[in-house]
Amino acid sequence: MLLEAWLEGLTEPWLTTREDEGTWSPLEVVAHLLDNEEVDWWPRLELILEHGESRPFTPFEREGFRQRYGDWALDRLMRRFAAVRREHLDLLEELHLRAPDLERTGMHPALGRVTVRQLIAGWVAHDLTHVAQIARVMAKRYRDAVGPWRAYLGVLNEREPGRS
Repeated sequence: MLLEAWLEGLTEPWLTTREDEGTWSPLEVVAHLLDNEEVDWWPRLELILEHGESRPFTPFEREGFRQRYGDWALDRLMRRFAAVRREHLDLLEELHLRAPDLERTGMHPALGRVTVRQLIAGWVAHDLTHVAQIARVMAKRYRDAVGPWRAYLGVLNEREPGRS
C-alpha cells in the first residue's frame, strides 16, 4: 500500500506535522481515511443498493476519527485500513456492478441525490485528495531548507482551501 511505503518508519515530527492551524497531520489523515472506510463510503454504497433514496445517508462526522482512533499508532491504523480496504475492494468486485447499477441513486444529507457512479468516483477522488494533502504537508517541512528553489516548488506554496 502506498501509505505504508510512504509513512512507515517515519519519526513523530513527520507524522504529526500540520500545514496550518486547523489542518490534519499525516497520522490524522490516515485515521480519517480508516474512519471513512468503515463508516462512510461502503455503508453508503450498501444503503443505495439496498434502499435507494428511501433511506438517506447518515451524516458523516469528519472529526469522528479522533474518538475512534485518536490513540492508535500508525502501524495499527495502517494494518486496519489495509484490511478493511481489501475487504471492500473484494466485495465491490463480487457485486459485478453493471451500467444500470451505477445509475442507481441514494440521498446524501447535504448534496441530495447521488448515483453509485458518483459515490465510487467520490471515494477515489477523496482518497487521492488526502494523498496529495500528505505530500503537501511533508514537502512543507522543507519550505525554508530549499532556499531560493521555493519559487519553483509549487507544492510549498499551495494549500487546498477549506480542507483539513
